[in-house]
Amino acid sequence: MGNYSKALEFYKKALKIFEKALPPNHPLLATSYNNIGGVYKNMGDYSKALEFYEKSHKIREKALPPNHPDLATSYNNIGLVYNNMGDYSNALEFYEKSHKIFEKALPPNHPLLATSYNNIGLVYNNMGDYSNALEFYEKSHKIREKALSSNHPDLAQSYNNIGGVYNKMGDYSKALEYYEKSHKIREKALPSNHPDLAYSYNNIGAVYGDMGDYSKALEFYEKSHKIFEKALPPNHPDLAACYNNIGLVYGKMGDYSKALEFYEKSHKIIEKALPPNHPSLATSYNNIGIAYSGKGDYSKALSFLEKALAIRQKSLPSTHPLIKETKDNIDYVKKKM
Repeated sequence: MGNYSKALEFYKKALKIFEKALPPNHPLLATSYNNIGGVYKNMGDYSKALEFYEKSHKIREKALPPNHPDLATSYNNIGLVYNNMGDYSNALEFYEKSHKIFEKALPPNHPLLATSYNNIGLVYNNMGDYSNALEFYEKSHKIREKALSSNHPDLAQSYNNIGGVYNKMGDYSKALEYYEKSHKIREKALPSNHPDLAYSYNNIGAVYGDMGDYSKALEFYEKSHKIFEKALPPNHPDLAACYNNIGLVYGKMGDYSKALEFYEKSHKIIEKALPPNHPSLATSYNNIGIAYSGKGDYSKALSFLEKALAIRQKSLPSTHPLIKETKDNIDYVKKKM
């Protein structure tokens, strides 16, 4: 956490100097705004990140030719923030703008093209369109296999994302296979407290949870949590996701009080960190609702599930499997009342 605030401090000092010394549309100012945006993104402060990325982008639009790679990076960064904010249609729009430039400006096996395919895959994955997600992840992976060393962290990310789609499609053995490939690379390439290792543990935990091996799931989630606590600020959305996952396992084990305890820890962070219609907030309401249902408190369950449905209907495509799942949960609770 100290690293983020220190980075912000230095970047802002640099910005003050640049603002005094340079004309308002100087490329170095754009770089400076972009760097500050990047720190806010890593801290999980997405609205601030967007503000600085857009300042950077305005300068680049004026100063650079329309197919300049820095413009593509700019579109890409804005897309990334929209994706994290749960605004998937905007994310896709900016990623595709970025991709068009990269396709023209770069050779076909350039690592940045792989990143671009990967990011488009991420949005499709979040939208619940798993076949498109897999298609773009595999395009990305093909380039990375050719262009990068076998222990490169981007290759780990590639395996990880493909594993994630298989997990959502219910192919757990395939998911585990890809997650473990990813984890092996990360163990070799990264320091032991790197957040990417925590994501790795988290994802392996998720598969074990889906397979019904709850003690194994809990073991991996707790490994993940230890790293996140050290590496991330206390209100970071990824820490909330971690609490949520631990809550999920307790819920599946039938320990609804313990599940509720972790869901509420998660919810406190999410309420502060994310916009009010973010899909993760809906997941949080949904899980709290299910825990109350498990405890037999159906009126409380219903109020949380209805909050979840309202957000999901606003923020997700109408065909998204989570909308049907929430409606099914509401029907179940109503029958019990």
